[in-house]
Amino acid sequence: MLKNKVALVTGGGSGIGRAVAQVWAREGAKVVVSDLDVAGGEETVKLVRAQGGDAIFVATDVGKAADCEALVNATVAHYGRLDVACNNAGIGGPSAPTADYPLDGWAQVININLSGVFYGMKYQIAAMLKNGGGSIVNMASILGAVAFANSPAYSAAKHGVLGLTQAAALEYSAQGVRVNSVGPGFIHTPMISGLEADDGVRAFLVGAHPIGRLGKATEVAELVAWLSSDRASFVTGAYYPVDGGYLAR
Repeated sequence: MLKNKVALVTGGGSGIGRAVAQVWAREGAKVVVSDLDVAGGEETVKLVRAQGGDAIFVATDVGKAADCEALVNATVAHYGRLDVACNNAGIGGPSAPTADYPLDGWAQVININLSGVFYGMKYQIAAMLKNGGGSIVNMASILGAVAFANSPAYSAAKHGVLGLTQAAALEYSAQGVRVNSVGPGFIHTPMISGLEADDGVRAFLVGAHPIGRLGKATEVAELVAWLSSDRASFVTGAYYPVDGGYLAR
């Protein structure tokens, strides 16, 4: 499905990003794993290589445009091209109502979760155009379609990711670059491990998904892999929830 493609994932040191890297490799892609977590990113590379895949790690802070440019440059320098990208890196941020939300928390969440996607696409698209096209998958959230109390920054950023996705899809589809977004529900990842530690909160989260459980990172990664491939050749500017029915309530 992705044989001979070169694909990069941000936030690839754990959770959904790690699962994306592994599924891409299974489908034949050469994978560039990026993260601020060096140990986690290098572990993902080891896992990919252990399954017979080809991968490298590049430390990246997606909140810095220069880092995002350097990531793409490193990808092209090592593998010669860039075909696929998944802008997955993100943080949850503080929990507080809007009027009490800390300004530094707002700035950090918007910078990583929204500006980081813009920075990524800016350089990824330029590289893909040189190859005649490519596919970008931006990791949004169910909170790209609805909101969650006490998460104004996260909700705003993920809504913004949908807008960025659609704008880029309109701009570059005719040039062969497809851009789509994925909206996971609550998935078993390090990001929500703290929430799951509280039995009451975990029960609430499970109950919010009609399917009766939380999601798995691999379930999100399988959709990312399909959108990354030519099997989704007529799909662009779209938003795909992977949410166990959360948004159908």
